Amino acid sequence: MDNDVTKRLMDAVDTRFDEQVSFLSELAGHPSTRGNEQSAQRFMAEQLNDRGYETDSWEIKVSDIAHLPGFSPVLGDYDHAINVVGKHHSRSRRGQSLILNGHIDVVPVGPLEMWDSPPFEPRTEDGFMYGRGVGDMKAGLVANLFALTALKDSGYQPAAEVYFQSVVEEECTGNGMLACFQRGYRADAALIPEPFAEQLVSAQIGVIWFQVHLKGKPVHVLEAGSGFNAIEASLPLIASLKTLEKRWNGPRHCHPHYDDHDHPLNLNIGKIQGGDWASSVPAWCCFDVRMGIYPGQDIDQARAEIEACIDEAVDKDVYLRNNRPQIIYHGFLAEGYCLADHNKREARLAIATLENAHFAVTGDTLKHAAITATTDARFPGLYWDTPALVYGPAADSIHGFNERVELESVRRITQSIALFIAGWCGLEKL
Repeated sequence: MDNDVTKRLMDAVDTRFDEQVSFLSELAGHPSTRGNEQSAQRFMAEQLNDRGYETDSWEIKVSDIAHLPGFSPVLGDYDHAINVVGKHHSRSRRGQSLILNGHIDVVPVGPLEMWDSPPFEPRTEDGFMYGRGVGDMKAGLVANLFALTALKDSGYQPAAEVYFQSVVEEECTGNGMLACFQRGYRADAALIPEPFAEQLVSAQIGVIWFQVHLKGKPVHVLEAGSGFNAIEASLPLIASLKTLEKRWNGPRHCHPHYDDHDHPLNLNIGKIQGGDWASSVPAWCCFDVRMGIYPGQDIDQARAEIEACIDEAVDKDVYLRNNRPQIIYHGFLAEGYCLADHNKREARLAIATLENAHFAVTGDTLKHAAITATTDARFPGLYWDTPALVYGPAADSIHGFNERVELESVRRITQSIALFIAGWCGLEKL
């Protein structure tokens, strides 16, 4: 790609960047937590239609995807879980096809009083935009769209098929992107601009979610000694899981891509509920767990070790031995993925193309990093043998209070994506 085209594409991003920031603010104003993504997805579908893309919106059916590799189990139903795909069709189809993927769902906000400003009323200050989901990952989703717009503004379009995906369910299962696969959307590479500070993700861990349900023996608190406290019974089980976490992070289990991480696999007790009345010994308790696993670690074996760990703690208590907790898997049942180990010519070419784009924009060599989270990259990477590149803007406090994204980083990422599309797909005149 010659320098003139490179400059035109970068200038086109600059020209519309104020519009892009306004677009991001409007999108982030939609409170698209799990089950509430519909208004944000309608907005995205309308925008894609207005830009001339053939648009496909559909409601995900669990029965359509439950048999596919990578499916994660769900609790409840999927009513109104909507995916949106905008399709670009090339005239020449002489380039390599591409998926531009991003997720519209965001995590809950927590106590509102702990935010400096309302989380779904985005504000811009000192070069950052603040609000739930601005970093994770609506800024990246919008960057994908405005990168394509920059090509159009420069008089070009991709010389290959491009599928712009706005999916749900990334934050809890990944089943949204899996549904795109079931729908037939496949390509030669995928780009997912998750907020990892303008670095290319070389490896990501897998994640297992599960619940532990305990039953107690309720009595009036005046005779508490004759009952069994289900909430207190959770504590030794959690302690046992922490021991497993320590063992998995030990040197015997180390993974080569995580040699420089002191603690790559994190266990989190993310939610706990129990009891019905302050003066009654609680009859029930349920706690939700997230546990990381290494790329290549067998999920069934990991589950067996988790269950054995809980059983070990249970067997130390007479009551629990006779009233064993129930373990329910729901949400993430996700394997890890290593782009760095993707032994395919297309993977090496896609990485090199992104490295060139990043250097043209920043003047710096693209850094590669192994992360201790999971992304939807595992679906194309593991199950479709398609290189999946995760590369997005710098953001702070994702999943926390006062989440924010750096706007100049968003600008650079958008320019890099535009150049990557041009380099990967090739260009044809409009």
